[in-house]
Amino acid sequence: MYRNFFGMNDSPFGTCPDPRYLYMMPQIQEALACLQYGIAARKGFVVMTGEVGTGKTTLLKTVLSSFADQRISTAFVFNPRLDVLDFLEFVLADFGIPSTTRTKSGMLLQLNSWLIDRFRNRELCAIVVDDAQNLSWELLEEIRLLTNLETASEKLVQIVLSGQPELEQKLRNPCVRQLRQRISLWCKTRPLTSEETKAYIAKRLHVAGVSQSVFLPEAVQLVYRYSRGIPRLINLVCEHALISAYVEQIKPVPAYIVESVSAELDLAQQPFVISSTDISGLSEDSLPTAISSTINPVAGFTDFLEDS
Repeated sequence: MYRNFFGMNDSPFGTCPDPRYLYMMPQIQEALACLQYGIAARKGFVVMTGEVGTGKTTLLKTVLSSFADQRISTAFVFNPRLDVLDFLEFVLADFGIPSTTRTKSGMLLQLNSWLIDRFRNRELCAIVVDDAQNLSWELLEEIRLLTNLETASEKLVQIVLSGQPELEQKLRNPCVRQLRQRISLWCKTRPLTSEETKAYIAKRLHVAGVSQSVFLPEAVQLVYRYSRGIPRLINLVCEHALISAYVEQIKPVPAYIVESVSAELDLAQQPFVISSTDISGLSEDSLPTAISSTINPVAGFTDFLEDS
């Protein structure tokens, strides 16, 4: 609808985890390298955690696509609310292994035999579990036991667990201490800073084929303020702002449109997080005043983030 109006070849702020739009800032490069190394070096367990909407699924898709030139088989579990048998059946199906039984022992024997064949052919195999904070304790233990599928020197399958900060809390529980000890690598995602938000928006517009300025500088600053640097919310605000600007036939997008769509999305009065650079140099006496004059808490915003 608005693509022709702004001269775009694609919709730059979609919600699908498209690796083409990954903004390679330092923290993302570090997480990407961690995941790639963990899989390629057969490290067994790799864990990635981060707040809702900070790009974890996009990173996972990017990592898996980066192995396109190598021989790798992957099983991507996007819904971890499964019992053990359903989980094993899903993994077998995603690996392309015809399931001949519904018993746990039978499926594990099938998986082990298939993994050994792949290992002999020098192929990598990875099981990726997204939203892993929702895994049951029983399934977490079964996943740990999958790392027992190994040769004398190598793991036959690499396992990546990705989830919200609750996953990290879950892995601190004493009942999964054996699993925690097997985690070779950890990485995290975080919200963007103001400058990173500006570069993130510019990157996505560039990939979409835009050569001119689409958002006024003050509009970009408001996008950062209302999204708190969370990529999913940045996309949401920018998408709605582009639609509104198209309807009003205005370009580049002004600040008042971002203000308006943020209010419609119930983001306009969200708490604004003060960065360390915002409070550097303030005395202890002046800090409470600075915080109280900046933060405007609204009940229910946390629920919105979780639902989104």
